Amino acid sequence: MNENLFSSFITPTMMGLPIVILIIMFPTLLFPTPTRLINNRLVSAQQWLAQLILKQMMMMHSPKGRTWALMLISLIMFIGSTNLLGLLPHSFTPTTQLSMNLGMAIPLWAGTVITGFRYKTKASLAHFLPQGTPVPLIPMLVIIETISLFIQPMALAVRLTANITAGHLLMHLIGGAALALISISPTTALITFIILILLTILEFAVALIQAYVFTLLVSLYLHDNT
Repeated sequence: MNENLFSSFITPTMMGLPIVILIIMFPTLLFPTPTRLINNRLVSAQQWLAQLILKQMMMMHSPKGRTWALMLISLIMFIGSTNLLGLLPHSFTPTTQLSMNLGMAIPLWAGTVITGFRYKTKASLAHFLPQGTPVPLIPMLVIIETISLFIQPMALAVRLTANITAGHLLMHLIGGAALALISISPTTALITFIILILLTILEFAVALIQAYVFTLLVSLYLHDNT
């Protein structure tokens, strides 16, 4: 049971070689480059949604922060499409792997911090010591602020991993319960199946919300450093 429960989180292989790179690259096929003068409805809807999200996130940024616009919109589209594809049966969700999420969170966080120290050195250093701090508390506050700074990428990655993994596990457990109850109590199995459908709809929303939250937090880190 435990092996079946967590088997969907094992990195898939083909002929002994991991194919996670191909899985990560697959969502790019969902966003083709427009080649026509007049786009079809799907491409037009994608562009409208991307512009709407980008406009909302870039509203609070300075001109220096707006140079990250392409990076942020690519990030939210990648995470959102990967999460949605992971809801398909017998599919693998790369965002359930903490290593991959850390691989996204650490470079983006480091980029925002380096940008802050480069262009706003005094303001970035001032975050480590709030104004009016008593002298005896200065060493302790500097340590606390430093730890909180380095926890930010870990919090980004763990939040995304935990939410996506928890949803997949819950769907797996409820689906197994509905299947086991068919022969015992069809009525209870039907109720369980309805709950599974509602949970699946919720997971679609969670997949998109988590992509937005991850990107929004990176955008806020960037705003604090530009």
